[in-house]
Amino acid sequence: MTDRHTRYQGVILQDHKVLLIQHSSHTGEWSHWLFPGGGMELGETPEQCIIREMKEETNLDVAVVKLAVDEPDHPDSAYQRRKSYLCQILGGEAAPGYEPELEASSVYAISAVRWLDLRTENNWGEEILRDEYLYPQLSQLRKLLGYNS
Repeated sequence: MTDRHTRYQGVILQDHKVLLIQHSSHTGEWSHWLFPGGGMELGETPEQCIIREMKEETNLDVAVVKLAVDEPDHPDSAYQRRKSYLCQILGGEAAPGYEPELEASSVYAISAVRWLDLRTENNWGEEILRDEYLYPQLSQLRKLLGYNS
């Protein structure tokens, strides 16, 4: 059973870049980029949730460094709150993982991973720059980490 009140997501940083995953519908009708993450399972701590989600969705082993952002989630989200944790890579190679929840995996797959340079928005592309869900989170992260916005 998964707690859908709060989305726990990992902010994996390496060389001024943040890791994003792409969800793509099986029908090809839509795709979007987001931070890897999801809901907490029964008996998990937030840190255990983040470690599990990062392994499932990115194939990376991570250590949770600290909670960076705790705020209400986007009004259209399935979640009410969003907690973003800075993570450090311990091992593995970033690659598209899998969606373990049957209901979600019947609709979409994790189709790609992407390292997005936080130093400049020049190479982000229109898909991300116009994303009303992801773009504000990236802008907030850039400010939090001291990058010019």
